Amino acid sequence: MAIRTRKLLGTIFLLILVVVWSLLGMTIAQTPWLANSGLLQAIFYVVAGLGWVLPAMPIVSWMSRPDRA
Repeated sequence: MAIRTRKLLGTIFLLILVVVWSLLGMTIAQTPWLANSGLLQAIFYVVAGLGWVLPAMPIVSWMSRPDRA
């Protein structure tokens, strides 16, 4: 697969990942057990804010892989 195609697909995958991750984060943030605790909210928002990077890393490395000869 050409690098241009991988970058196009990777961009689409990253956009889908960010949208799904943010919707799940908003859904979980509205749960009563989380909404009632300030400490849990702080921990949740740090984890939710940085957590999308882990599934995005393999996508980005796949996108930047050079073409085969």
